[in-house]
Amino acid sequence: MTPYKPELTTPPKHGHKSLLYSEVVSDLNTLDSVDIAVLGIPYGSPYSIDEVTNDQTNGPTAVRQATDRAVRSIERYDFDIGGPLMANQAIRMVDCGDIAGDARKPGQHYAAAEAVVRKILQLGGMPLVIGGDHGVPIPVLRALDELGETITLIHVDAHLDWRQEVNGVTDGYSSPIRRASEMPHIGEIYQIGLRANGSARQEEVDAALAYGAHLIPAHQLHDEGIEAVLARIPAGGHYYITCDADGIDPTIMPAVNGPALGGVTYHQMRKLIHGLVKKGRVVGMDLVEITPKKDINQITAITACRFFVNLIGSAVRAGYFNKK
Repeated sequence: MTPYKPELTTPPKHGHKSLLYSEVVSDLNTLDSVDIAVLGIPYGSPYSIDEVTNDQTNGPTAVRQATDRAVRSIERYDFDIGGPLMANQAIRMVDCGDIAGDARKPGQHYAAAEAVVRKILQLGGMPLVIGGDHGVPIPVLRALDELGETITLIHVDAHLDWRQEVNGVTDGYSSPIRRASEMPHIGEIYQIGLRANGSARQEEVDAALAYGAHLIPAHQLHDEGIEAVLARIPAGGHYYITCDADGIDPTIMPAVNGPALGGVTYHQMRKLIHGLVKKGRVVGMDLVEITPKKDINQITAITACRFFVNLIGSAVRAGYFNKK
């Protein structure tokens, strides 16, 4: 297992140096505790040479740059969360920067990502992860065994992501939920917003159903409502949210490689986040697969920021970070 070291991450590159005005901390060893920690994981596990550094590797930077459009100032009233972001509390939120890539050591960035997330969890922090493609939650999910709890995985996506492998690669963006299903600390899996056509074949659908995954197509979500979906998720759990940008409707997240009509709306995602925070404990969240060059007026990056705002704001008000 890779031990945590400061050099596993690099500072944010330019513009807004952090997400939502948080403190940039390049060495987590300097902290005794933390409440919320932002981490960019730009690089996945590519299926071809063209995907080694694609535009999704710019996703963490793009989301950070949307900070002042998503939240003008953290002390101002926010109607989505019912007050200022941190509710005028002394919440320690840091931005750890991005996991460094090394062309000489393919795959090392996944080990580094796992080590950094483990360190965040050991400090008592909630990791907020920005990708990168949908392979990057795999090391994050591995690190969650640090909590010693069974994790309920909440997956928002147009696509199923249960491929065993693609081009011999088993930890790429078509496989994160298949890999999660093999982790002993991952329990129930809820897959919300499925629609259209992606990499899944009948055999992947069969594998998901055999595991017991709860498949909730977008049309079912729209017909029954997000309240009905929330009611299916047992209360009192430890929830991790992995959100592929193409799971959200392309009217508010157009900057994706695989836009699919009829996706999850902002209102539904807000209710899902707030509902999970109230039902149990959300232990972390990632947002992946943003392709910044395809964005329109920063709306995709702003939406991503707003999802994190809703998680932070609702968690603060639920007392997640109250000091003993």
